[in-house]
Amino acid sequence: MITRKNIKFTADPRRVILRPFFPGNEMRAGHVIERVLNMPEVEASAQLDDVIKNFSRRHKGFEAGLMRNYSRITRLLPDEKELSEKRKLLLGSYFSHEYSIESAALFNPSIVPHPDQSGIKENELRFVMSLRATGEGHISSIEFRTGIIDKDNNISFEALTPYAGMAQERKEKVETEITLADESARDANYDISFTGSEPLSERVIFPFSKTESNGIEDVRFVRFYNDGGTSTYYGTFTAYDGHRILPELIQTDDFIKFKVRTMQGAAAKDKGMALFPRKINGKYVFISRIDGENLYFMQSDNLYQWDNAELLRVPFCNWEFVQIGNCGSPIETDAGWLLITHAVGPMRKYVISAILLDKDEPSKVIGYLKDPLIEPDENEREGYVPNVVYSCGSLVHNNEIIIPYAMSDSASTIASVSLNKVLQSIIPVKN
Repeated sequence: MITRKNIKFTADPRRVILRPFFPGNEMRAGHVIERVLNMPEVEASAQLDDVIKNFSRRHKGFEAGLMRNYSRITRLLPDEKELSEKRKLLLGSYFSHEYSIESAALFNPSIVPHPDQSGIKENELRFVMSLRATGEGHISSIEFRTGIIDKDNNISFEALTPYAGMAQERKEKVETEITLADESARDANYDISFTGSEPLSERVIFPFSKTESNGIEDVRFVRFYNDGGTSTYYGTFTAYDGHRILPELIQTDDFIKFKVRTMQGAAAKDKGMALFPRKINGKYVFISRIDGENLYFMQSDNLYQWDNAELLRVPFCNWEFVQIGNCGSPIETDAGWLLITHAVGPMRKYVISAILLDKDEPSKVIGYLKDPLIEPDENEREGYVPNVVYSCGSLVHNNEIIIPYAMSDSASTIASVSLNKVLQSIIPVKN
């Protein structure tokens, strides 16, 4: 049933961001500062010219970025020193480095309608696609791509610029929506914002907190429809610090300003939480996999507090005997909630399939596909983790399901399938 699009996103090591760099401890940093301050003016000027010549074209606002990184080390400067602008910039360059955000992989995408649908033709849809970009040290961040799906479901993407950049403002002391049981998680609750003047594809959400220090992984964005008729974008993701994982929630109305919050409770654990696009029976609803093996159904009055989960489905087909999980938020149809799933079978091969949940009682599975929708073919099975196809979110347009998915944890592509054909292929669950 699947039509694979002739689209492929591969990792590009040229996409770099300007990051702070701190060489070891404060004593060592002090040695660097002393050496730069003692550099003769002519030599210092020549060194700064060389830095600007070689790096300024690779970053928007390069000198402003150097000054931000200089400001991070001012507490280590001798009190009596009055520095010129050039010397500050030079110091900033010694405490800066480039980080190639997607040098290792670009994978695990999700897709949602763009908040701005102006200027498009009839039966077209502008969209935002998020991707997990992974670089040195296997640190993951969130990138974006934008494009249009036309009336015939052809997909085109807006051209990329040579630039990428992190949020310019971070508000750390924020009012959290719940009382945090673990105060050590307060660092994981913050607000960030971009200027809004840069294209969305230039915005990179790089780990900010200690809980995310080793990565922001597998964000599942969904357009959530609020009770009052407005909508908000939520993305669930896995924060990883190298030792433990923590489910977190990112929220935005415009993809310019973002709120990041932790979720807590006995059921807020493991990976792969996916939020339904609206409340059901007055409650927020999640699909999750709290034990790493089975699908669970969760509901709560509070978006950030999750205390209970009930078993939804265990592995049933032979190609999912190892584990099952979701591939993003459920899709509402007249027949019920269509949940795109991933599953693991022999040889740890990941596939993508679907189950159908009751429209009014989504804790009840009413149907399933007996075969996978997508299995890794010969062009998709080779990569960092072989034999894997994986998605973090799909959407329906012109009666087709648009499924962006990753290929073997390395690159990404897109497939589409008729919604009617999928629903017609659903096998009812026998009670």
